[in-house]
Amino acid sequence: MENRGLDPVPDDERTGRVRTLFPTWVTANMTVLLLTVGGGLTVFNGLNFWQVLTVAVTAPLLAFGLVGLVSIAGKRGGAPGMALSRAVFGQRGNLLPGALLWVARWGWETVNAVTGAYALLAVLDLVLDVRRTSTLALSTLTAFVAAGFLVSGLGIRALRMCCGASAYLFGGASLLVLVHLVVTTPWQAVLDRPAGSAAMTVAGVGTLAAGGISWVPSGPDFARYLPRSASGGAMVGATVAGAVITVAPMVTMGAVMAVGAPDLAVTKDPVAFIGELLPVWISVPYLLIAVAGMVMINAMSMYSAGFTAQTLGIALPRTRAVGVNALISVLLGGWLMVVAADFLDAFLAFLTLLGVTFSAWIGVFGVDLLYGRVYDAEALMDTTSRSAYWYTAGFRLSAVTAWATALVVGLLFVKARWLTGPFAGTWIGRNGLGWAATVLVAAGMYALLRRPAARADAAG
Repeated sequence: MENRGLDPVPDDERTGRVRTLFPTWVTANMTVLLLTVGGGLTVFNGLNFWQVLTVAVTAPLLAFGLVGLVSIAGKRGGAPGMALSRAVFGQRGNLLPGALLWVARWGWETVNAVTGAYALLAVLDLVLDVRRTSTLALSTLTAFVAAGFLVSGLGIRALRMCCGASAYLFGGASLLVLVHLVVTTPWQAVLDRPAGSAAMTVAGVGTLAAGGISWVPSGPDFARYLPRSASGGAMVGATVAGAVITVAPMVTMGAVMAVGAPDLAVTKDPVAFIGELLPVWISVPYLLIAVAGMVMINAMSMYSAGFTAQTLGIALPRTRAVGVNALISVLLGGWLMVVAADFLDAFLAFLTLLGVTFSAWIGVFGVDLLYGRVYDAEALMDTTSRSAYWYTAGFRLSAVTAWATALVVGLLFVKARWLTGPFAGTWIGRNGLGWAATVLVAAGMYALLRRPAARADAAG
């Protein structure tokens, strides 16, 4: 069990290897919802096979390129991402993005837990003909969240071991599905589909990348045990490779399935629908392995969320802080499974808001990292006014101002189920690029506000 919390990892404990990042980020993308997203690119965006493939490669390149770059901060400072963020925003200023990102994590973990519970229910239906009830749904949800809590509570070594095993198992199961699709798909119908518009292709990249960038603040959490000598380029390469090798085939598979079964893009229960599209001898092991993969996604997210809770001043050990998120996932997930009418619509709307929420932090933190930030381990853990990261009354005004402004600007372009901004009808809004605008505004504004003090800030 890992006993270390927010405190930076000393050099003599940094025995990690860059290659472990590859299965980590393979696992972070092992969700069958990517099949549904691929179906949506075909049905709603009207994209053909080659356009979907372009989206499926471009989006993880962009999103996980950022994850890899921000992971370098973990190597430099040896601490979780939201602890390192104190050096950028100030000890009090960091509470603002920290609280928002923590709440956003609730949503991500809830959506993933509900998907995993649906997968368990689909297997029970396929194998034992057990019909879904509210009680059974809540029971499978609780079991799923409990499994993720167990792994994340154990810590980084357990996560690494389970990520490696999950990546191999999921890869083998996905290969079975690919072979089945190659043999059974009416390829003439797939390849003869007319091309969609360039705007819809861009919109697809925007939507798919928005989910990926939610992992950016977590990048340092999984890189903090790497030695300072680890290659930054190799870290980015391993991160991007792990994402692309998972996202590209999954999204493309979903698009191919949707040609013959367009309801994949609109079904209320996407996992059960996928089970019905495949023969039982493939669907049952595939869904079981997918459940294991989604358990690991939740475990990774809860692992990071525990650190975020600690940075907000929740005085609990890491494992208990993780437990808070687990409980919230069960409560919100139960509502989503039993009460909410349209799971897929809620998921796509959530992705849009998720992208903007995380992007404001990414723009500011990323520019600060590019300026060559050196982290002071003692100052990171000192939350009093004596800390070198106290700045002005605990706030670094340049960072907080850039973050808040970018967040507001990004929301102006959002068009989601619960919010439509006044600029949602513009090219940026229509193409789902509010998150990209948010990153650029945050980065540009912070660079301008920081520039006069750049020399003085070089040491923190």
